[in-house]
Amino acid sequence: MRQPPFASLSTALAALGTALGFLAVQLRTDGYEQYVESVATASVVMLTTAALTVVSWVRYRQMSSD
Repeated sequence: MRQPPFASLSTALAALGTALGFLAVQLRTDGYEQYVESVATASVVMLTTAALTVVSWVRYRQMSSD
């Protein structure tokens, strides 16, 4: 059975979350306050999803090794 692509998925989600975080900071700097909260929320959601993907990866490896 092939292992699901946990590493690439978590890396892509973390990169997207980081990019959105930088975008939120840039929007605040440029004065687009009305968009900062939604972009920052999306960033946090992406980073949380990346962390949960890593947790799923660890649990999958533990289950597969038994």
